[in-house]
Amino acid sequence: IIKSLIVLVFIYMSINILSFSPGSPPSDQVHQSPADLFKNQGDSAEMQCSHNILNYDRILLYKQDVLKRLTLLGYVYSTSGYPEPGVNIQLTGNANKGGNSTFTINQLAPNSSAVYFCAASYTVNQISLSALQKPPP
Repeated sequence: IIKSLIVLVFIYMSINILSFSPGSPPSDQVHQSPADLFKNQGDSAEMQCSHNILNYDRILLYKQDVLKRLTLLGYVYSTSGYPEPGVNIQLTGNANKGGNSTFTINQLAPNSSAVYFCAASYTVNQISLSALQKPPP
């Protein structure tokens, strides 16, 4: 007798935005779909994330374990995907405002059943300036 194990994957619909500036307008939102997903073990699961926040260029995917800890699975920066080492996930799409990013988790296993969070962030470029003086003649 072959038994099939159904893997239940929940995707949390209320999204956190990784922004530390208080008072963000309600129009600054991250969107995630589907709201929940039911798949069989060995299948793939696909989630879409997008945002409408000016200058944000990064969409991140987190998995929440049973102890409520978040683990970064990977992210899309602009139009390139970057999975964390050892994570069996594909990341594609456009992480800029109005773009859509797709996260595909391959080969679902019982430990794939979890709450997943999308988040949006922006890249901070650090520039170091030094005052240079002309050496004396």
